Amino acid sequence: MHRFYTCFVLLIGLSIISAYRPVVIVHGILTGADSMLLIVDEIQRHHPGTVVYNTDRFEGWSSLENAWHQVLEFNGDLQKICEKHPDGVILLGYSQGGLLARAVLQTYPDHCVKKFISLSSPQAGQFGTDFLHLIFPSLVAKTAYQLFYTYVGQHTSVGNYWNDPHHQDLFEQFSIFLPYINNDLPSTNSTLFRDSMLRLEQLILIGGPDDGVITPWESSHFGYYNESDDVIPCKKRKIYLEDRIGLRTLDRDGRLKLITVPGVKHYEWHLNTDVVDECGFAAFGLGCSG
Repeated sequence: MHRFYTCFVLLIGLSIISAYRPVVIVHGILTGADSMLLIVDEIQRHHPGTVVYNTDRFEGWSSLENAWHQVLEFNGDLQKICEKHPDGVILLGYSQGGLLARAVLQTYPDHCVKKFISLSSPQAGQFGTDFLHLIFPSLVAKTAYQLFYTYVGQHTSVGNYWNDPHHQDLFEQFSIFLPYINNDLPSTNSTLFRDSMLRLEQLILIGGPDDGVITPWESSHFGYYNESDDVIPCKKRKIYLEDRIGLRTLDRDGRLKLITVPGVKHYEWHLNTDVVDECGFAAFGLGCSG
């Protein structure tokens, strides 16, 4: 019951305005728009007439393309959507899609996203063999850096957010994506990346200890490993303490929600009807068990 109560908080802000604001959905890695249809159906079932944009870009193996390339294409789509809906939209990204969606709004200075929901996404990076074997069966986490921290490896989305806590020097030297959108490394866009996040009315980060794919699962909350493989929670990391992308400011203003949901596997967040209904879209005015 705790899971259901916690998930009520997840989309509480949507219960009042979701019928009036469109929802933009970005799918996860190696899947496509079809994988998100359950969420689309539930939104429209509970709130008939809600406009839902369920992106079909970079489906299947094309989801492994360079992250910046995907962000650029998604950015163009979001700009067109914002032109149609200047009063604002809700953006929801699942798994890799949540990380890419966050980068999209960070690179769009005048975006119209009011609420961003990151659903089990590797916001602080990924470091785990179980995840790797889903895509690269012969790789293991210990040595994956030898591929990902190269020119070739950076042509893959996974390589762009692979964050090896034992090779941070190589991560900062070779990674062209994650250390920049997290403002771990300064760039000409550092201010843009932070200011665009601060345009949000609410940032909702969801993850859980039984996810089984996002490693560590706390990455969905911007927590991550240190060099000793201890997980440092978001609010004790520099990205929060130094307010590098605005997390501390959002939190201070009551605009940051970190949601922990036990008992949900990675592929249940969006494909299991019970989880979607009872754990997510119950917040669309239907109430929730506590």
